[in-house]
Amino acid sequence: MALDLAEIESTPPFSPSKLFDPKSSTNSSPSKHSALFNTNNFPSISSSTSFSSLHESLPESPHIFDFSEINAATNNFLTNRRSADSSTPSWRCTLHGKDVIIFQRKFQPQIGLQQLKDRLYKICLCHHTSIIQLLGISISANYLYLVYNFVNGANLSDCLRNSKTPNFTVLSTWISRMQVATDLAHGLDYIHNKSGINISLTHNHIKSSSIIVTEPSFNARICHFGAAQLCNEDDWNNRIEKPSNSRCNSGQIGEDSKKKLQLKDKQVVKSKKLQIKGVRGYMAPEYKSSGVATPMTDVYAFGVVILELLTGEEPVKFEFDRRKGNFVRVSLIESAMAVIEEGDDVQGTLRKWVDRRLEDSYPIHVAEKITRLAIRCVDEDPAKRPSMSHVASKISKLYLESRIWSDNMVAPAKLSVSLAPR
Repeated sequence: MALDLAEIESTPPFSPSKLFDPKSSTNSSPSKHSALFNTNNFPSISSSTSFSSLHESLPESPHIFDFSEINAATNNFLTNRRSADSSTPSWRCTLHGKDVIIFQRKFQPQIGLQQLKDRLYKICLCHHTSIIQLLGISISANYLYLVYNFVNGANLSDCLRNSKTPNFTVLSTWISRMQVATDLAHGLDYIHNKSGINISLTHNHIKSSSIIVTEPSFNARICHFGAAQLCNEDDWNNRIEKPSNSRCNSGQIGEDSKKKLQLKDKQVVKSKKLQIKGVRGYMAPEYKSSGVATPMTDVYAFGVVILELLTGEEPVKFEFDRRKGNFVRVSLIESAMAVIEEGDDVQGTLRKWVDRRLEDSYPIHVAEKITRLAIRCVDEDPAKRPSMSHVASKISKLYLESRIWSDNMVAPAKLSVSLAPR
């Protein structure tokens, strides 16, 4: 039977080496941290073989970093803080000679040691060009520190929106936005269907601020992959606390009162979930009600990100209505549906809805197709949403159509073209 992490040592931080060394005692030295798997356990290879270069090109096994290493690398968490978000703080630093970024997440200790080992190993086996690689973890008290490769770039939200320069966007061309959409679609398709490991994976944190856009080709990389599984969010979300009261057993209250009490307890648990997880505008309806993440909740969030790429707008915002004299909620999903339901003049309305900073320089037929695809992704019924395999295939075709359109565009003679901000 798996042990709880709390049983390893009563006073945090405990030594991470104990996670993967069943023979170690509670007095083991914290400095004995190592890679998950010892290469001595594998068959030896003759020195005459030419596999050394192949070995050097392969990624390292995931590490359990000692918390003292994390503390020293971040200067006691005082320097190089990258995020102002208190729910997911992060630090950029150098660890074991590598440029990394460390995310702090709340850890649910109900996960067993063997289960944590299996999840970490399998997640670190996943490699895709659109996913930022997880290198290892460290645990202290109720927090999990996830160590990822640092990727130089800017998050998609900042690329699309900047309050200081509202008329400028990094993604100023249609093809750059299609590149982001294509990379994101294939990254999620890999997570859901093509990782090759026997574990059901979801991302559970898809949003524009968790997608890094890199230069010079505007490729997209997905952050925080594996965090949901390692932090045991899904298991905790499914765990509903039963009311522990003796009155129910002793018959002091009736069945109606018992049901009301159970319903009240479930509502409290659900309210706690909404306070801890989920980002406004990206949460699928079924996730709001149950708190259970599935591949279809990722598809919903993906659809919202596509609508962001099309318009440059936030998923949900509040604008002041002068006629009503108060603020009104503006939903990107609702505005997209209104455009598609326009009737005969869909493309005319679509040109007014798509980001004006693209200056009408895009294939309108492709814009209509990808808008309709995004609306299918955000359908309230998860059974009606397409799978990421289907979505990735569709977006790849739309990218090729966009590329053909872009290649056929001829700039007028004697005119210079610049994508720099004015």
